[in-house]
Amino acid sequence: MQKRFVAIWFRHLLTDWLALRRPELRSVPFVVAIKDHGRLLITATNSHAESEGIHPGMVAADAKALVPSLEIIDDIPGKGDKLLKRLGEWCIRYTPVIALDSPDGLILDISGCPHLWGGEHDYLKEIITRLRSKGYDVRAAMADTIGTAWAVSRFGKVKPIIQYNCQAEALLPLPPAALRLESPVLERLQKLGLRTISSFMTMPRSVLRRRFGSGILQRLDQALGNEDEPIKSLLPIEPYQERLPSLEPIRTAVGIEIAVQKLLEMLCKRLQQEGKGIRTAVFKCYRIDGKLVQMDIGTNLASHNTHHLFKLFELKIATLEPALGIELFVLEAPKIEDIPPHQEALWADKPGLEDNALAELLDRLAGKVGADTIHRYLPDEHYWPERSIKTSFSIKDKPSIRWRSDKPRPVQLLARPEHIEVTAPIPDYPPMLFRYKEKVHHVKKADGPERIEREWWLDGGQHRDYYHVEDQNGQRYWLFRSGHYNGDGSNEWFIHGFFA
Repeated sequence: MQKRFVAIWFRHLLTDWLALRRPELRSVPFVVAIKDHGRLLITATNSHAESEGIHPGMVAADAKALVPSLEIIDDIPGKGDKLLKRLGEWCIRYTPVIALDSPDGLILDISGCPHLWGGEHDYLKEIITRLRSKGYDVRAAMADTIGTAWAVSRFGKVKPIIQYNCQAEALLPLPPAALRLESPVLERLQKLGLRTISSFMTMPRSVLRRRFGSGILQRLDQALGNEDEPIKSLLPIEPYQERLPSLEPIRTAVGIEIAVQKLLEMLCKRLQQEGKGIRTAVFKCYRIDGKLVQMDIGTNLASHNTHHLFKLFELKIATLEPALGIELFVLEAPKIEDIPPHQEALWADKPGLEDNALAELLDRLAGKVGADTIHRYLPDEHYWPERSIKTSFSIKDKPSIRWRSDKPRPVQLLARPEHIEVTAPIPDYPPMLFRYKEKVHHVKKADGPERIEREWWLDGGQHRDYYHVEDQNGQRYWLFRSGHYNGDGSNEWFIHGFFA
């Protein structure tokens, strides 16, 4: 894919922001200044002050003498960077790769994006128009390289879109400052009368390196596309992501459903080709008011089944608030897993936890009642009943040991044994009756005791003698006495579980 970049220059970033909040400043010259060694230095100007010959770096007192009506506003440290970052996040609707170009610019990697807006001309026009409608004085240019786009956005005078492989022609008439060179290099070029890039671009590289250093060669190579210029993206890019802009703002649930369906089809087609499936997915909606709303889903097994994944999203569409309309939809899959190759007929016939239909049923239930209400447990290597099971976070987890089946175990184990009152003959006989939650249970059948020793290497205490009992109503319980029978009635009895 041919690389394409857009450089955006906010000519009066901070003063435009101030004018938006104080409309009375729009028609008067004003500057932003900061204290420096007992004097005020101008850090930003608006267009009216600039037209009067005032520029950043001037002493505020000198500027005031030049323009008596000039208003001076105290600078807000760090405000420009924060504002630039917010504008970069807003531009995510046009491309996922955005880098900050401090103090007043953004770099957009737009490779593969303009066709979504009808072509490069409409794409660039849309960006510039939207930013200007927000009150910012911007210039932008598009080219094959960051260097050329940056140069044309700030110094170009003809056209903002540089055609493919035409960087050299676009750079020739521009001044050396368009190459982002350091001040000492620019001063030497000025003294030698080299006032345009065309006056030195064809010079031998050895001459340029000897006179101006290697930096000028690097900037030329970057601008011409002979050397890559890395950029640090403002937001991390999800490796599995699909984007769908809308020509008109979407405000209806039907429109959102269509967007979900199309994005899932695109993403699942790619995942299917790579033998992967979604475990978690996030559907993001960028509204025209600049706000982001989103919904997410999770699956028990990796899936690229478009119909199943759509059903999971469909349960949450009602939670989205489109407000005045959504202009960009993004589907991201931050967690994916490999799906082993198999025949579909065999897949459908697999029993138990390997049945794909069971995993999809659990996904739908989790979407309705919440993922935290569904649990799976595996056996753990402990004798003490409370520690003999552990929570599994994936349906694919395999037990490291077998479930114990030589002794009866309740289907429901209490998290903590609960104290009960028991009447029992002596010694080591099961209870004749017990009282639990103010109800008396007469024991009709009983089995035991089963002694379970405490795990002394973990904690201290007495052993337990467990009994499996059935009351007059046919309900079965798991009871135990703590420690040996001592004959003085001080033994404690507990209920620990319920059998089916």
